[in-house]
Amino acid sequence: MTPQDHKQISKKLSLLLRHKPELYHLELDPQGWCEVDALLDAFRKNGQPLDRMTLEAVVTQNDKQRFAFSPDGTRIRANQGHSIAVQLEYAPQEPPAVLFHGTATRFLSSIYEKGLLKQQRHHVHLSPDIETASKVGVRHGKLALLKVDSPRMFAEGYSFFCSENGVWLTEQVPPAYIQPA
Repeated sequence: MTPQDHKQISKKLSLLLRHKPELYHLELDPQGWCEVDALLDAFRKNGQPLDRMTLEAVVTQNDKQRFAFSPDGTRIRANQGHSIAVQLEYAPQEPPAVLFHGTATRFLSSIYEKGLLKQQRHHVHLSPDIETASKVGVRHGKLALLKVDSPRMFAEGYSFFCSENGVWLTEQVPPAYIQPA
């Protein structure tokens, strides 16, 4: 399979495991897990044959590590970014000294007025490094990088969680904690 094939499978996995499992009649448990066999069968039934080896390659080679297998390898889920109700059960953690958020310049006035909001997702996504935040932000238009005062937020009672792929999550980031990077 080509890198483009992997990208298309990854996009389909994101759609099914984060937003619309019903498109392929998949069932996710409360923590967002789906049986791997059911997922492979659903792809096949929808005219998109996918074997276990290819699925494993897509998951392990994904640069953002969007998906994870259960320890026994029988289930799969998205690490974060869900618009459907799931309980990922990440434990609150003290965040690093600085976190970044990449966005498009057209959103800055709203962000400086209202803060970073989770919108249709479960959390606001923050990056521990400028490179990752830049990759995310440039997808939305002309890049704007924001720096989040995560230690002050944490000290003032805001909860932070770190997903399995290193993305930091929080409910919101009020404007007072945001500045240009």
